[in-house]
Amino acid sequence: MKKIGGFINPWGNGHFTRMMALDDAIRKNVDDEFEIHYSSSGEIYQKLLKRFPTKKENLHNITIPTPVDGKCGPSVTLSLFNFLLPVKGRPPLVSVMARYLMEEGKLYDKQKFDLVINDGDVGSNVVAEKRGVKSIFVTNQFRPRLWKSRSFLYPGLVYISKHMAKASKIVVADSPPPYTICEYNLNFPENIKEKVTYVGHFSNGKVVNHGPKSDLERLVENVDSFGYWMITGNKSTNETTSKKYRKIFHTAEMNKERRIVSHAINDPSLDKVLGKDGKTYSISEAFEKHVDWIQIDVGFLSEQEKDTVLNMCKYAVINGSHTAMGEILGSKAKPIIGIPVYDEHTNQIKWAEEKNLGILATSIKQTTKAVSKIHDDYNVYQENLIEFAKNYDSNGTLKTAKIISEIFEN
Repeated sequence: MKKIGGFINPWGNGHFTRMMALDDAIRKNVDDEFEIHYSSSGEIYQKLLKRFPTKKENLHNITIPTPVDGKCGPSVTLSLFNFLLPVKGRPPLVSVMARYLMEEGKLYDKQKFDLVINDGDVGSNVVAEKRGVKSIFVTNQFRPRLWKSRSFLYPGLVYISKHMAKASKIVVADSPPPYTICEYNLNFPENIKEKVTYVGHFSNGKVVNHGPKSDLERLVENVDSFGYWMITGNKSTNETTSKKYRKIFHTAEMNKERRIVSHAINDPSLDKVLGKDGKTYSISEAFEKHVDWIQIDVGFLSEQEKDTVLNMCKYAVINGSHTAMGEILGSKAKPIIGIPVYDEHTNQIKWAEEKNLGILATSIKQTTKAVSKIHDDYNVYQENLIEFAKNYDSNGTLKTAKIISEIFEN
């Protein structure tokens, strides 16, 4: 029986989402008998326990070094201090790194993996190379373009990318050029391009079968236009994005702009409707009373509600995460307004802006102007989005499963 090791970086939810979509594809499309082990830490390890409650012996809790949380995503300053010193109760990164590589090495030695798949876990690439184990590195960034204020990080990027390059094969979870959303985050050198494959986005491939409509769906189906404002990411990113949105909504330009705000937190207490009369209602109450609404806040949308909202919205406001951009631009052909948190986001939104698929906004004024521009030039965006959607490749998991089968055959 073949053994596959899946090593998932715990920073953010994107790595987990991709690997679980790939897990489904592997189980459906790889003919060899195999078992899969997963390694991660923190919230992602807890999600693994919830997803595989009867396979706990195949789940491994190994602390992977991650940046220190700041007010707006990872704090560069605190993370640099944490390299040698304890910060916020976290031990020095040097000691965490050494322990993490030792624990991963022990896991390799015990399980004797035939193949490992690393999504964001660069250290596992190093261990795989040293032990002669075939490895696939799944990514949407390699050596991201840095903006002037962050140029001091370049040596670190070069160091990390060298370890990424140790993988037997690098799988880019995006459409091939010239439709690669993460193009500015890659910048592969010539000497490794032969091991790089653009497989397409890691869509879970699930078709949403719509049942009876919820009150939220009924509430939005008869309005002329609204924006879908997404809040995603870890705790600090979520809080930062929420604060930005509140400031934007208080501007005069947004007084009449309908919006649905998804908080990505499974907390029903967040569900509420703000009417144009200034009063607040529950979602069911707003539907029953035919409230003329301006804003709907939702803690967590069901898959059906999310599909309905994305189908009906005029545009989406996001932080520029790769998974969300692929879904909205490619699957739904809707323009985006991107308010970035990380350089990775900025690069991807900038790429979309250059292709007339969306707009980059880094301030309140830019965001309100972007909303107006999308309304004014909607036909231009639609034309470009239709062309992009035709070339959007959502078969990344299936193609990666095929690569895995080929590795096993050889």
